[in-house]
Amino acid sequence: MKTAVCPGSFDPITMGHLDIISRASKLFGSVVVLVSVNAAKNAAFTLEERVALARKATEHLPNVRVDSFDGLLVDYLRGLGDCAIVKGLRAMSDFEYEFQMALANKKLYDGAETIFLAAGADHMYLSSSLVKQIAHFGGDISGFVPDTILEEIQRRLSPGR
Repeated sequence: MKTAVCPGSFDPITMGHLDIISRASKLFGSVVVLVSVNAAKNAAFTLEERVALARKATEHLPNVRVDSFDGLLVDYLRGLGDCAIVKGLRAMSDFEYEFQMALANKKLYDGAETIFLAAGADHMYLSSSLVKQIAHFGGDISGFVPDTILEEIQRRLSPGR
């Protein structure tokens, strides 16, 4: 069975991310959560911290591993061989951006097939940016991020902790 790559900046990983990763792990023999550098974003966590958080959040999924990469996704895919890109979609605006990325990836590397999974209804609104904003103002982010990494995220993002 093919390998799926779930790429993202995961700054931090959320329950929405974990939902997509978990569902992908049921559809594919193995899943790589690829924590990447997004030059357009100022990350709250270092690449190494994001990898560690993703590993902790996915450790209960036996066919999931976490890796990192600073470069074009297609260059990483070439090294894996037979694989698919799995992306979660929350809204039409996600689709427009992700569809553009899927077409560009396919143009750059013919082996880049993208599969879209619709976000679960209880996660459609959720983003890492929202989590960071709520935490910054001292709001409760439990239920938005995996319990296994909640304290680490609160410590970093919440004032006075």
